[in-house]
Amino acid sequence: MMTFWGHLENLRWALMRAVGVLFIFMIVCFCFMPYLFDHFVLAPTNSEFPLYRWLSHLSEISSFFPDFSDDSYSVEIININVASQFMTHITTSFWFAVVLMFPYLVFEIWHFVQPALFANERKSVGLAFLFGTGMFFLGCFVGYFLVFPFTFRFLTEYQLSSMIVNQISLNSYMSNFLMMIFIMGIVFELPLLAWLLSKLGLLTRSFLRRYRRHAIVVLLVLAAIITPSGDPFTLMVVFLPLYLLYELSIRFVREEETEAEE
Repeated sequence: MMTFWGHLENLRWALMRAVGVLFIFMIVCFCFMPYLFDHFVLAPTNSEFPLYRWLSHLSEISSFFPDFSDDSYSVEIININVASQFMTHITTSFWFAVVLMFPYLVFEIWHFVQPALFANERKSVGLAFLFGTGMFFLGCFVGYFLVFPFTFRFLTEYQLSSMIVNQISLNSYMSNFLMMIFIMGIVFELPLLAWLLSKLGLLTRSFLRRYRRHAIVVLLVLAAIITPSGDPFTLMVVFLPLYLLYELSIRFVREEETEAEE
């Protein structure tokens, strides 16, 4: 059996490998960042973004969908600090590197905890890590293609007065861009969190089902905060994934309870 200092040494090497891989990905992202900024990061600032084009066609069919038919929509991002562009280049490279290396980070965590697991636990925990990785990327995908564009377009088109001109700074844009995408990535880990809590005996299926109505209200409020546009379509686009995650969490806990009873 490995000693405490042996585990500590393994942890040290795992951290060093993770930092090394992160540094390599940062260099790659730093080199390609101008291209990524033009074609990915700043894509939601003009009417050619795929979601806007799709909704512009749907709005012609039914008034239920938000009207995104303005082909002239474009937001100019300005820089008001001398060092902002350089610092944004570095910080964005870091966060892109974190996302890209996430599967490797999960692998390192799995490799570290695997010796402490029983043989019958390794398969289920390994699948949980794999599932969590996929859900994180799915959450980032939803954040980038749905949540952030809806919120950004509404806020940039909202006017308190016609005498006020919106000028979006680079720092403001990037903070909202990164925050919403990473928040959705973390929110999509809810089923995995529910599974882990059920394994620890801290969460049960009956608890989640008992408070389903309360959860629906909380999720509706959260969706309204994330998408303040007020139209029902946008609200449901954000609410439905959150609610499905809650139902999936119940399913995960149920399966664990069934296995425990058997």
